[in-house]
Amino acid sequence: MVADHKAVKHQIAIAIGQLEGVLKMIDEDSYCIDVSNQILAAIAGLKKADNMVIQAHLRSCVEHAKDQKDLDQKMIEIGDLLKRISR
Repeated sequence: MVADHKAVKHQIAIAIGQLEGVLKMIDEDSYCIDVSNQILAAIAGLKKADNMVIQAHLRSCVEHAKDQKDLDQKMIEIGDLLKRISR
């Protein structure tokens, strides 16, 4: 992975902290909307980390594909990823 490891790990750590907070909120029987807002915040953080990884992939793996066959395979992988993201 060529993404900025420090930045990606930092974003993941934030999401982990948010999820730990969600678990605590559930144990404390917090207000549903507050719990949902924290879940959505964690999801947004994970999406941001994923975006960093995908951008790095496009800048490195796709840009430096060895030949047309390799590039075609990279594009298929990106297409499959985008399908999963949009679900």
